[in-house]
Amino acid sequence: MAERPTPSRRAGEGKDADRPPAKQVGGKNQEIIRQFVWDIASINVHLEEIRQFWARELGISGPQWMILMAIGDLDGGKGVAVKDVSAMLHVDPSFVTTQSKMLEKNGFMRRVPSSEDARVVLMSLSDKARKQIATLTSRREGLSQFVFAEFDDRALRDITDQLAALKKRLEKATLMLAVDG
Repeated sequence: MAERPTPSRRAGEGKDADRPPAKQVGGKNQEIIRQFVWDIASINVHLEEIRQFWARELGISGPQWMILMAIGDLDGGKGVAVKDVSAMLHVDPSFVTTQSKMLEKNGFMRRVPSSEDARVVLMSLSDKARKQIATLTSRREGLSQFVFAEFDDRALRDITDQLAALKKRLEKATLMLAVDG
């Protein structure tokens, strides 16, 4: 059985250089694509573990942590609508509504009707949430410095741009599957 490339040994390196070339489809090396997809899946698992850790520090769930982070990033001082948080997290607005009510009950956020449209609920972090998140800031920053130590600003921008393009293609692929299915 042929040896699969691992993250430390990719096609074209070491023993893999002696193997016949991987199957090409549409000019793309399918083995590299497969490895890329597995690496992304693995990254997602690690990110989820990190989210769960930070959530436990505040005594909330991982999805609730993500809601707080999204509100913190999106809120420009006037609150943020449920639909905007749900779009950022790619979840149903009813999920954000349910979880935000629980977060409000536990003192992590404020929910108020929009002055422009009473049907719209605007969410913002409470002082309690800001203070508790602030207690984690130095540890979160240290972790980010460790994770991204080998990347300069240009490399991070390039990776971010390519991942954004990939995200758009995956969104379109999801729609294509929904139409075909």
